[in-house]
Amino acid sequence: MASTQASVRTMWALGDYHRFATATVWTLGPALVEACRISAGERVLDVAAGTGNVAIRAAQAGAAVVALDVTPEHFDAGRRAASEAGVDLEWIEGDATMLPFADAEFDVVTSCFGAMFAADHQATARELLRVCRPGGVIGMMNFAPRGAAADFFRLLSAYAPPPPSGALSPLLWGTEDHVRSLFDDRVQSLNMTRHEYEEEASSSREYLDLFKHTFGPMVAIYASLKDQPGRAEASASAVTELDDAFLQFIARWNRGAREGPVQLPYEYLLVIARALGA
Repeated sequence: MASTQASVRTMWALGDYHRFATATVWTLGPALVEACRISAGERVLDVAAGTGNVAIRAAQAGAAVVALDVTPEHFDAGRRAASEAGVDLEWIEGDATMLPFADAEFDVVTSCFGAMFAADHQATARELLRVCRPGGVIGMMNFAPRGAAADFFRLLSAYAPPPPSGALSPLLWGTEDHVRSLFDDRVQSLNMTRHEYEEEASSSREYLDLFKHTFGPMVAIYASLKDQPGRAEASASAVTELDDAFLQFIARWNRGAREGPVQLPYEYLLVIARALGA
């Protein structure tokens, strides 16, 4: 378990996650804060916070915020972004399946494309509920298992190492039945709606380079392809193959001009649950 967590931390620490996040999902932070109706005086925990996409926006709404992530290498960039936004929040290293907090400590618990990546879904759901006060809100954005998101995950899985034994697909968090089974009768209400956002770049090559150099999991994959001692030709071929596969992925889903800007739609499930009690 410890070695798995260490490898996950190492992978997500590669590249430049803040650059990646601000170029892709950064606009979704305010949307999740609004959906959870976060307001001044509330205590908020953002799980798998990255560099503060949701956490910083919750602090701007007046909440007292804790940003938790398994990869503390993100925190310096997060602190700089928070300072630029004129807010202060607490940054804590931690695992979504073993949150280092007391029961019912937070009014709102959020996660934007983060907690869904924890291997143990049951433990993650249990922990999100445990630290939320009675009557409090759990808000999540989770990629849906169809469209561009599903295609992207299939692409990565063809080149990435196999997941840990027993690990469930993160995309299950984007299905209503799975989320319902996880929260079950432990919430007084559960609202789930499907939405879409777009990721943009000036060209397909720019979008490829963004992922190739800043997105930890892809940085790790490219490094593994290049790390073939004595097999330079095979390594170069494998890198080219992945480049081409990613460019084909872009072409399949791009809503922009064929040779121009990239506009890729990603579908996600917005989950708003209210914990039992008050």
